[in-house]
Amino acid sequence: MTALFTAPVMMGFAICTAAAMFTTLGGFAIFRATKDNARLLSVGLAFAGGAMVYVSFVEIFWKSLLAFSEVLPDKQAYSYASLAFFAGVVMIALIDRFIPNPHNDLVKPGDTMDKAKLRRLGLMAAIAITAHNFPEGMATFFATMEDPMVGSSLAFAIAVHNIPEGVSIAIPVYYATQSKRLAFAACFLSGLAEPVGALIGYLVLSQFLTPFVFGSVFGVIAGAMVFLSLDELLPMAKRYATGHDAVYGMVSGMAVMAVSLILFR
Repeated sequence: MTALFTAPVMMGFAICTAAAMFTTLGGFAIFRATKDNARLLSVGLAFAGGAMVYVSFVEIFWKSLLAFSEVLPDKQAYSYASLAFFAGVVMIALIDRFIPNPHNDLVKPGDTMDKAKLRRLGLMAAIAITAHNFPEGMATFFATMEDPMVGSSLAFAIAVHNIPEGVSIAIPVYYATQSKRLAFAACFLSGLAEPVGALIGYLVLSQFLTPFVFGSVFGVIAGAMVFLSLDELLPMAKRYATGHDAVYGMVSGMAVMAVSLILFR
């Protein structure tokens, strides 16, 4: 089993935890905001989605293919990388099927809802987002272990994505309880699922980190991140968009990710 306190492992946990804490930032933002800014939300979500799709196809899937190529012939390696990719898609689809992410039920300040319904919505949001955060934490952690630049880029996209998730938890909890402390705590605990997911994934897989396992993990990560972007981030960005804001945000996310990968090679 690989040592827990090596530099790559600690860096992976640090970057994963930093991205996770942006869920709490989402909760903080809602208390500091003086008015809704749906256009900014749309561009931010689309930016994160575009960045995730780009890094998943250009870097993470490629790393899956390279890892499989170390132990398999080219055609077989590509086949296994593709299977791992779609396994990641299916994994997130199943999580979303049984524990739907409540983005579509996002409450806005000023909405009139009874406190019991708000409490239920806040609880369901926290549970759903926590469940979705486990694979995101594993994705950031393993990507960082293999390549800190790719891991940091993916963490940046996930961090942007985590802000509205924090909002979707904080608003119903705050309006139901009038307690900022409880709203922050709910956001913090949900975000904590990412480093916990990374730790569980590492403890389970660390003794099996062969090229085949790395290839499988990266393929699954790529598929999971693409599905997350197409199923949640981009549709929600479109929902709040004005004109072509969502498309511009998505392309900008891809472009920024491409430039960052070029500069740090």
